[in-house]
Amino acid sequence: MKNSLKTISKSLLGMVFLSMSVNVAMATGSTQIWIPSTDIQGFKTVHLGIDNYIRTQNQSNGLRGAGMYDIGLTTGVLPFSKVQAEVGIDYLSMGDNVYDAHPIYFNAKIGVPENTFFKGAPAFAVGAYNFGTKAKLTDYNMVYGLLAKTIPVVGRLSAGYYTGSKTLLVDEVGNATNSGLLLSWDRSMSEISDKLWFAVDYQGSKNYLGALNLGFSWAFSKNVSVIFGYDIYNDKNVLYNSTNTNANTFTTQLDINF
Repeated sequence: MKNSLKTISKSLLGMVFLSMSVNVAMATGSTQIWIPSTDIQGFKTVHLGIDNYIRTQNQSNGLRGAGMYDIGLTTGVLPFSKVQAEVGIDYLSMGDNVYDAHPIYFNAKIGVPENTFFKGAPAFAVGAYNFGTKAKLTDYNMVYGLLAKTIPVVGRLSAGYYTGSKTLLVDEVGNATNSGLLLSWDRSMSEISDKLWFAVDYQGSKNYLGALNLGFSWAFSKNVSVIFGYDIYNDKNVLYNSTNTNANTFTTQLDINF
């Protein structure tokens, strides 16, 4: 399993650089609120994402601590309806001079939509994200696999698993907690408005990325929407950078497709 995940991550990272050599694009991978999703940008679609995470609680030292800010673009790179792929680059600020000196992260994803292999088949995607540029500091090198199935009335249910750097994905005492479950539910609330969407997602483990996330989005137009969410971290004592612990956050995420 470990060797196959390494092969997947290398292949996906290769896709990033190959795509950039043909058509430069910067991006955040398609997500729910926090975790990856099986959604993939269409061929030549360019997606701009501007995400803000504001701390809502003080740390043990009495300070509120810095938030996180993520700006990027995502682009679809395969001209097929049944097999799709996207690649991108994130510019991520974590409010720390050490990490913010290396703010670039790569991501990529490939997958198939629901009903591709047979009627009723779930969507499937494998991807990689948080491939940073500084060894032992920002190279989280996370890879994952996800299945998703839409159930009438209930909405879409997704489940998967991720793994990443044993050095960087650790708990509050430094033990490796570098893998865990990915779970989500999301649904368009057409009974109220086709513009309204609700979601809950969860990333397992007690590293700084482990969290339960709740939110909704409103589509202001066909190509512009905003997510409003709240992030409850699994372990609030984990350092998410060299100076701040992992207090809960309120997030707004502006999404624009071109």
